[in-house]
Amino acid sequence: MDDYHQSTFQLVAEVSKNLNLLEEKEINAILEAIAAETESKMYYILAENQKDLQRMDIKNPKYDRLLLNEQRIMDIVKDIRNVATLPSPTNKTIMQKTLQNGLNISKVTVPFGVIGIIYEARPNVSFDVFSLCFKSGNACILKGGSDARFSNEAIVEIIREVLDNNGINPNVCTLLPNDREATEELLKAREYVDLIIPRGGRDLINFVRENSRIPVIETGAGVCHTYFHKDGDLKKGKDIIVNAKTRKVSVCNSLDCLVIDKDRLDELHYICEELAKKDVIIYADKYAHDALFEYYPFDLLKRAEDDSFGTEFLDYKMSIKTVSGIDEAIQHISIYSSKHSEAIISEDEDAIKLFEKMIDAACIYANASTAFTDGAQFGLGAEIGISTQKMHARGPMALEELCTYKWIIGGNGQIR
Repeated sequence: MDDYHQSTFQLVAEVSKNLNLLEEKEINAILEAIAAETESKMYYILAENQKDLQRMDIKNPKYDRLLLNEQRIMDIVKDIRNVATLPSPTNKTIMQKTLQNGLNISKVTVPFGVIGIIYEARPNVSFDVFSLCFKSGNACILKGGSDARFSNEAIVEIIREVLDNNGINPNVCTLLPNDREATEELLKAREYVDLIIPRGGRDLINFVRENSRIPVIETGAGVCHTYFHKDGDLKKGKDIIVNAKTRKVSVCNSLDCLVIDKDRLDELHYICEELAKKDVIIYADKYAHDALFEYYPFDLLKRAEDDSFGTEFLDYKMSIKTVSGIDEAIQHISIYSSKHSEAIISEDEDAIKLFEKMIDAACIYANASTAFTDGAQFGLGAEIGISTQKMHARGPMALEELCTYKWIIGGNGQIR
């Protein structure tokens, strides 16, 4: 590791320890100050964001992720203030007992220490990550993508200025240069960084998993399916499918593949008619293609190929797979799922229970849109990402998931 990166990581690790000494009211006051300063400097942030937007093709699916506007800034401000109102996740006793030998043992929640976040063209993540890390007593090292360089630099500048003005070492929020070398050095910083969380597409997550020497919690990549069962309600199903696909296409909980029972193919044109109005390109297998051929716009209907399934489109695109029943649906989803969010539309309780038991994913929906996979929507206040793995955290990672625990043992001279 070169001297520059080692010095940077060492500074963050050293100052992270002081966060344990802050009172909750101090943390909340600083978050409130950051919210106020963000609102005050809204147009500075938007001007810097515009520099990033000018470098990206507006047709790029990442453009919407990169875009900040007045409403989105105000939503960010609201989210920061909301985090300030949430109860602290640290110093909670989650288990306590006294042994026969008199030792008093407590299991207490504590921060991880230093969390490294590697993310793509999502400048709002800079605010989200800092707010959640700071509230949970963690220092954060941010490694944003080059697409959001100017936005991230402006955001972190505001955060660090407020920290400094309040007597907090600004190194608790450190933004790394947006080159590949910084990513590689961060992934090797085992002595200084306790946890790595990648937020982005499958390629980013795979790179981090394969190269990190630090424990990783995988978040972000979502290949989401909705299965329309033979006993699914038609109107309910149509509304769910349209919402899951088109509410916001650039997010990880948007629908990528509709799996439909062959018994319902005659109604597929009705299910998809709203998708056509939104110019959704459909990659349909042979049976679905035949069912839609006379109804769906010719320029938007394509034949499915091998890579049409298991793809996170992040765009106005969707695949359709026809199955002969629930067993085949479960098999298809199990092969192509990223274990993020999967849904079934059915009025058959036995089918729903089977789907819930057999599908391996962080979030499983029955008769609801996968668009709800979100920390705020789950009533958790906020999230740092959606974990698609099983160790430590799964699904929306809120404040509690940014903590680990330690054992506190009190004695009176006991020896073993």
